[in-house]
Amino acid sequence: MITNQTERLNFASTKNIPDYPDFLDVQVKSFKDFFQLETKSDERGNEGLYNTFMENFPITDTRNQFVLEFLDYFVDPPRYTIQECIERGLTYSVPLKARLKLYCTDPEHEDFETIVQDVYLGTIPYMTPSGTFVINGAERVVVSQLHRSPGVFFGQSFHANGTKLYSARVIPFKGSWIEFATDINSVMYAYIDRKKKLPVTTLFRAIGFERDKDILEIFDLAEEIKVSKTGLKKYIGRKLAARVLNTWHEDFVDEDTGEVVSIERNEIILDRDTIIDKDNVEEIIDSNVKSILLHKEDNNQADYAIIHNTLQKDPTNSEKEAVEHIYRQLRNAEPPDEETARGIIDKLFFSDQRYNLGEVGRYRMNKKLNLDIPMEKQVLTKEDIITIVKYLIELINSKAEIDDIDHLSNRRVRTVGEQLSQQFGVGLARMARTIRERMNVRDNEVFTPIDLINAKTLSSVINSFFGTNQLSQFMDQTNPLAEITHKRRLSALGPGGLSRERAGFEVRDVHYTHYGRLCPIETPEGPNIGLISSLGVYAKVNGMGFIETPYREVKNGKIDLNAAPIYLSAEEEEGKMIAQANIEMDDNGTITADKVIAREEGDFPVVDPVQVHYTDVAPNQIASISASLIPFLEHDDANRALMGSNMMRQAVPLLRPEAPIVGTGLERQVASDSRVLINAEGDGTVEYVDANIITIKYDRTDEERMVSFDPDEKTYNLIKFRKTNQSTSINLKPIVRKGDRVVKGQVLSEGYATQNGELALGRNLKVAFMPWKGYNFEDAIVISEKVVRDDIFTSIHIDDYSLEVRDTKLGNEELTNDIPNVSEEATKDLDENGMIRIGAEVKPGDILIGKITPKGESDPTPEEKLLRAIFGDKAGDVKDASLKASPSLHGVVLDKKLFARAVKDKRKRTKDKDDLGSLEMEFEVKFNELKDKLVDKLFAIVNGKTSQGVMNDLGEEVLPKGKKYTQKMLNAVEDFAHLSKGQWVADEETNKMVNDLIHNYKIKLNDLQGALRREKFTITVGDELPAGILKLAKVYIAKKRKLKVGDKMAGRHGNKGIVARIVRHEDMPFLEDGTPVDIVLNPLGVPSRMNIGQIYETVLGWAGQKLGRKYATPIFDGATLDQINTLTDEAGIPRFGHTYLYDGGTGERFHQPATVGVIYMLKLGHMVDDKMHARSIGPYSLITQQPLGGKAQFGGQRFGEMEVWALEAYGASSTLREILTVKSDDVIGRAKTYEAIVKGETMPEPGLPESFNVLMHELKGLGLDIRLEE
Repeated sequence: MITNQTERLNFASTKNIPDYPDFLDVQVKSFKDFFQLETKSDERGNEGLYNTFMENFPITDTRNQFVLEFLDYFVDPPRYTIQECIERGLTYSVPLKARLKLYCTDPEHEDFETIVQDVYLGTIPYMTPSGTFVINGAERVVVSQLHRSPGVFFGQSFHANGTKLYSARVIPFKGSWIEFATDINSVMYAYIDRKKKLPVTTLFRAIGFERDKDILEIFDLAEEIKVSKTGLKKYIGRKLAARVLNTWHEDFVDEDTGEVVSIERNEIILDRDTIIDKDNVEEIIDSNVKSILLHKEDNNQADYAIIHNTLQKDPTNSEKEAVEHIYRQLRNAEPPDEETARGIIDKLFFSDQRYNLGEVGRYRMNKKLNLDIPMEKQVLTKEDIITIVKYLIELINSKAEIDDIDHLSNRRVRTVGEQLSQQFGVGLARMARTIRERMNVRDNEVFTPIDLINAKTLSSVINSFFGTNQLSQFMDQTNPLAEITHKRRLSALGPGGLSRERAGFEVRDVHYTHYGRLCPIETPEGPNIGLISSLGVYAKVNGMGFIETPYREVKNGKIDLNAAPIYLSAEEEEGKMIAQANIEMDDNGTITADKVIAREEGDFPVVDPVQVHYTDVAPNQIASISASLIPFLEHDDANRALMGSNMMRQAVPLLRPEAPIVGTGLERQVASDSRVLINAEGDGTVEYVDANIITIKYDRTDEERMVSFDPDEKTYNLIKFRKTNQSTSINLKPIVRKGDRVVKGQVLSEGYATQNGELALGRNLKVAFMPWKGYNFEDAIVISEKVVRDDIFTSIHIDDYSLEVRDTKLGNEELTNDIPNVSEEATKDLDENGMIRIGAEVKPGDILIGKITPKGESDPTPEEKLLRAIFGDKAGDVKDASLKASPSLHGVVLDKKLFARAVKDKRKRTKDKDDLGSLEMEFEVKFNELKDKLVDKLFAIVNGKTSQGVMNDLGEEVLPKGKKYTQKMLNAVEDFAHLSKGQWVADEETNKMVNDLIHNYKIKLNDLQGALRREKFTITVGDELPAGILKLAKVYIAKKRKLKVGDKMAGRHGNKGIVARIVRHEDMPFLEDGTPVDIVLNPLGVPSRMNIGQIYETVLGWAGQKLGRKYATPIFDGATLDQINTLTDEAGIPRFGHTYLYDGGTGERFHQPATVGVIYMLKLGHMVDDKMHARSIGPYSLITQQPLGGKAQFGGQRFGEMEVWALEAYGASSTLREILTVKSDDVIGRAKTYEAIVKGETMPEPGLPESFNVLMHELKGLGLDIRLEE
C-alpha cells in the first residue's frame, strides 16, 4: 500500500510514474535555444538569434557595390554579477558583438580591401539561471503568450437575416492577412488585410488564371465546344458558362507623350448563363470566336454555383484588368504602369521579404489542406489559394467541418526566445536601414563596418521590450511557488493576442484539448479568468510552439512499462482512445479490467482494453504545479481548488517554515527546480560549511580534469536576508555538515519557504472545527496566543529606501549628518555620510538618510561668503532634503550601501594611473599563467602526434600540416582564442578533447578579460549609476511581523479567513488529555463550500503527527477513507477526528463532538500592518481641493453619496454639513477650524465648498452668466 519516497509515505497506487520534466524548461531552454551560446558557431541551427541575423544580412547598398556580410556573433561576460545589478538598479546584460565582413564588388574600387571586424551592437539583457531577467535592478519574467497559430482557419458566422456565411482566413507569421468569405448573395470575395474586398475570380485572374475557361477548369465545371454551324445546333438549350467576347485592338495617340498606344477592347456578345437558342447560334458564328464554354451537365454544378455567381459579379475579363482592379482597390489610385500593378500581388503574398507563413504556418496549411508543399516554401502558392477555395466550397455544401479556434492545435505558445527573436528582427531591420543609408552616402572613401553601425538602434528596441511590453512582467516573488508559477504562466493577452474586453466566453472556457497541457483549475479570479493559465506538470512546448503531454502506448491491451512515454500534441491526439493512469493492470503491464473508461476527444466511452491506444502517465497530469500541491484535491469543489492554488502563491515565507505533514509528493521537486536553493552540481564531499558559505569537492575523471581549468572545489555563497520583489526575505541556512557525501542535484540549503529541501509555505496547527463565542463568525479565525508567542507565523519583511544625490543648477546636493534646524537627538544614529547605522531601530518620522540641497536664494555678497566660510554657517543656503521613515514603518536597519561615481582631481588622476598600471601587470601575469596551463595541457594531449594543419579564423595556417607537435611549437602560437575549430590530429577522440579544452580556455579567458575590464572601470569611473546621479544611498530595513488580528490566513483548499481574536492559550478549547488546540475554524465554512479535502487533511495530519510520519497523497490518487481509518486506529486517535472538546474557560465538556486534527495553514501577504491607515491633515487634490484617497497618498476615506443618504435619513444635518465642508473642501473653513481646535475656541461657521466653485466655473465655461445673489 505505502512506498517510502523521500521520507514521505506515499499512497499512490499508480505504478511507474515518470520523472517530471524540469519545471523551468519552458523559460531556460527557450532562451538557451535562442542565444545558442553553448553551441559552437558552425553547429548553430537555423533558429533563434543566428536565424534573425541570417534573415537581415547580407546588406548591400542600392548600387550593389558594397556588401556587409554576417559571419558570427558572440558575447562578453556581464560586467556585474546579478546581485550587484539588483543592488545598483542596473540591468544584468551582456555586450553583444557581431563579426562582420565588408567587401566591395565594384572592380573600380581597387583600393577597397575586404575588412573583417568585430562590431559592438549594444548590451542585451541576459537570463539569470533561474529564468528571470534583471532590468533596472528589478527581477522580471517574460511570460509565454498563447496566440493563434499561423495557417488557415475555416469559420462561420450568421448574417442578420439568418444566412450562414463561411470564411477562410490565412494568418501568416508576418505579412498581410487574406480572407475568403461568402456573402448573402452567395458570392465569394477575397479580403486583403480585412478591408479591401474583391471577387475571388479577380484574384484568380491576377495569379494567372486569366480567362473564364481557366477558372472554370480549376473546378472542372465546363466543357469546351468548337464553333461550327452544325456542331452548335445540338447544344441548343444548354447554358453558356463563360461570356462570348469580341476582342479587338485600337490604336490611339497619348496626349502627354505623343506615342501611339495600342489598347485592347472587349465587347460582350453573349453574357454568362445565357440559354442558347437559334438566334444566339448566329451571333456566336458572326463573332468569329473559335470555341465556347458550356456548363457541364452533372451533379457537381449545384455545389459550385457560387463560382458562377462570383464570375457574374467579377468586373474584370483579363489578367491585366484584374491586376489593375486590385491595385486600385488596395492603393486607391490608378496604377502608374502594368508592371507596378502586377508587382503588388506578388509583393503581398509571394515574396519572401514581405510574407512568411513560418514553418508552423506551412505545416498547419499542408496538414489542413492535404498538400505536400515543401516546408522551405513559406510563402503562399497558387495551389494553396485554389485548395482553400475548394475547401471553402465543400464547407458551404456541408461536406467539411469548420475549425474550432479554441482547439490547442490552432493555438501555439510564443516563448521568451521567440518573442526576443521578433524584437531582434525589428531592431536589426531598423539597423539595416541606417546601414544602407550610410553606405549610399559613403561613395568613394574607405570605410569600415564600425562606421556603418549605430549600436543604440538594437538595444533601444530590446530595452523597450523588457521595460514596457505587456508580457514582460515584474516577477511575483512572494515565495518559490509564486516564482515558478509566474515563469510557467501562459497569457492570451499582450501584443498580437486578445484583449480582456473582446475575449468572449469560449476563449476562456476549459477545452478538452487542455487535458494534460493547460491546468483547468489554476487561473485568476476576475477579468482575466481563463485568459491566463498555467502549464500542466508534465507538459512541454515543442519546437513548433504547440503544447505536448506524455502518454504510454498500449498495444493489444498491454502497456510497455519500460518504454519512455510518448509526447503528443493536441492534433496528434485526435481520434485516439486514451485511458486513465490508474487503470487496473498486472505487473507486466497487461490491462486486467474487462472494460475501461477512456477519453476520445471530448467524449468518455467505456471500451474494451484492446481498443485503447494510450494511457495517461500520472493521475495529476491534468493539473498545474499549484493544483498538484493540494492534497485531496479530488474531494474539493473546483472553485475552491482555484482559490486554494492561487492563495498558495501569496503565502509569506515564515521565519521558521515547516513542511506539511500531509503533502502530495511534489514539494521536493518544486523546491529544487525553483533554483532558489543551492543544489549540488555533481557527486562529491563537503569540505567546509558555515552560515555564509559551503565548499564542496567534486569527484572528477582524469579526462574532465584534463580539459578543465577550474579547481575541483567549488564554493557557494548562501543568500542572507535578501529582499524580494514583494519585500519578503530570502535567507538560506546550510543543511549539510562537513564531511558529508553529496549526490548530484541534492539540496544543500534551506530557508525561503523551504525545509529540508521541501516546499514549506506554512505551518501545521492543531485545529478544531467548532464555533467559539461567535468570534469565528463568517470565516473569521480564532487563534491561540501560543502561536504568536512561539513565532510560528512570524515573517521578516525587508524594504529598501534609497536617496539619490544629484547635481542641481544651484550646486551639488550632499549627504551629511549636519542638517539645518534638526535636533541632535534626531541625527544621533547617522554616520558622516548621513546614513543611519546598521542595527538602529526605526520608527515613523526618523531620518534614514540625511541630505541637504542648495536653496535658491539671492547670491550672497563677498562679505557674507567670507563670514560663512569663517563661521561655517551653512544653514542659510541649504534646505533639509532628508529621507524620513513613512507613517507605518517600524523596523531595524539591516544594511546600508553607498554607491558613488569617481570624482576626478589631479591627485586622484595620478593615483588612478598608478593603480591601472599595477592592475595591468597583475592581469598580465594571470593571462600568461592561463596560457602556460593551456600549452601544458595541450602538449600532454597531442604529444608525439602530427599536425593536420591548424588554421586561425582568417584562414592562415598557424600550425603547419605534417609537423610533429613540440612544446616550443605550441608556445609560439600567439592567439589560441581565434583558432578555427579544426582537425588537430587524425584521431577523432583526441580532436574532441583538444576542441573542448580550447572551448573551456576561451570561456576562462573571457572571464579574465571581463574581470580586468570591471576592475579598470571601478578605478576610472567608480560605481555605474544612472545619468545625472552622483551618489546613490540605500538603506535596508527589516520588519519582524508577528501574527496580528486582521491578518489574512488560509489553508490549501480555498478556506481563507481573517484572524479575529488571539486568545490566551489556556482559554482555548482542549482535548481530553489537556492539549489545547492552536486554531479554531468555523464548521459552517465547510459544507456549502464543498471543500471536504480540508477534513481529510485534518484527520490524516493528526495521525501523522501522532505517528511521527509525513505522508504524500498525490491528487486523484490519494489516501482512501479506509487507509486513513487504518492509520487513525494505529495512532490511537478517534476515527474521522470526532472527539469531545472541553471549554478552556470553564473546563466543562462541550455538548457535541467536533472534528479535531492537524491542518496546514498559510499566512498570506495581505497583512493588517500594510493596510491600517488613518489620516489627520494631509494632501488635497489640486482642482476640487478634496482630500486624496488611498494609503500611499496619505489620503482620507470617501464619504460617498450612499453615506450622505444615511446621514440625511437620520436628519443629522450639522454633522453632514461639517463633513461636506470643513472636513473636505471648504479651504478657508478648514484652516479656521484647525486654528479654533488648537486655541480651544468655538467652531467657526463653514463656508463655500471648493467643488461648488468648480461647478460655477464649468457653467461659465459653457457660456452661462451665473451670479450668486443673497
